[in-house]
Amino acid sequence: MLVRDAYRLGQFTLASGRESNHYVNCKPVSLSGKGLVLLSELLLEHVDKDAKAVAGLTLGADPLVSSVAMSAAQNDRSLNALIIRKEAKGHGTGAWLEGPLPPKGALITVLEDVVTTGGSSLKAVRKLREAGYLVNRVVTIVDRQEGGGEMIKQEGLELVSLFLLDELVGRSRTSNL
Repeated sequence: MLVRDAYRLGQFTLASGRESNHYVNCKPVSLSGKGLVLLSELLLEHVDKDAKAVAGLTLGADPLVSSVAMSAAQNDRSLNALIIRKEAKGHGTGAWLEGPLPPKGALITVLEDVVTTGGSSLKAVRKLREAGYLVNRVVTIVDRQEGGGEMIKQEGLELVSLFLLDELVGRSRTSNL
C-alpha cells in the first residue's frame, strides 16, 4: 500500500525546502480504513511498554495517534492519544496539546508519518518535554534517510522506522503497480 499509494518518483520540493526525486505522502494510506488498521498494529508494537500516551504533530500524526490508542484499547492496554498543535490555540486556554493529558513525568512515545530532517519529530518532543513529559522514542512509518535519524539520535532519542525510503524505492522497481 505504501509503494502504491504513498510513494512517487519525480521532482519534488519537500516540506524541509529540499529538492528530491522521491516523495512520500503516507496520508492516502493512514487515512484509509485498511491502511490505518495495518499501520496501527505495526506502530503499537513499537510504542514504549510503559508509555501512557502516544503523541504527534498535527496533521500527519493525527490519524496515527488516534488509531494506535484505539488499537491499544482493543488489546486491553491503557494508552491515550495526544495531538500537538503547530501553534498554540489562539483562544480559550491557548493549549499546544490536545487530548487526555497524563500526569507530569509520564512517558510518551512520539509517532510520525515521515522523517526527513527530523524537524517535526523534534518539535513534538520539545513541546512534550516543555510540558513536563518524558520522551525516549520516535516511531515513524517511513525514514527518508536524509539525516533525520541522526538528528533524532543526537537528542538522545531512539528512532524506530517501520520502513526506509530505500525499501520503498526497491519495492517500486520490482512491482507492477
